[in-house]
Amino acid sequence: MRSFTALVRGVLVIGFVAGIASALAAMVARERMASKGGAADDEIDLVAIYDGLDLASTAPALRRASLTAWYGGGTLDLRRATLDPAGATLTVRALFGGCRLVVPPQWRVELRGRSIFGGFGDARKKDLVDPSGPVLTLDGFAIFGGVGIVSEAPDLAPAAAEPPTPVLETAPLPT
Repeated sequence: MRSFTALVRGVLVIGFVAGIASALAAMVARERMASKGGAADDEIDLVAIYDGLDLASTAPALRRASLTAWYGGGTLDLRRATLDPAGATLTVRALFGGCRLVVPPQWRVELRGRSIFGGFGDARKKDLVDPSGPVLTLDGFAIFGGVGIVSEAPDLAPAAAEPPTPVLETAPLPT
């Protein structure tokens, strides 16, 4: 019994020390890493450390993107982006954080991510995927975090945001 208690205590101490080291490393990384690229760029690097970020891409030929969420989270909305005909690669790193990827329902997505106490998941309807279209390859890892792929995001603006139709004011008809 004494050895079991010592083992549990050792695991807890190591976990506590590792958690503090991870938090300190995230603080240093936050000062050194910055997001690069914007909504219309075909190559973007997004960083959310102790923060959140949302980007709605309108890239005309998206080739490469990366998203790092460390004690933070983010949403990358690709519904108004177009994939490069050769496909695109998205590298996601989620450490104690999470990423939501919003893609059109017809896009092919290949998951190659690895996870430890976390996960990668595609919640889209598989019957809507176009097998002849370009491929978005999702690579990376999730440690105590997650990466989710959806095609609908009610909390975000609609994908095909059209300008509102003007409402014409009419005078009341005489009676």
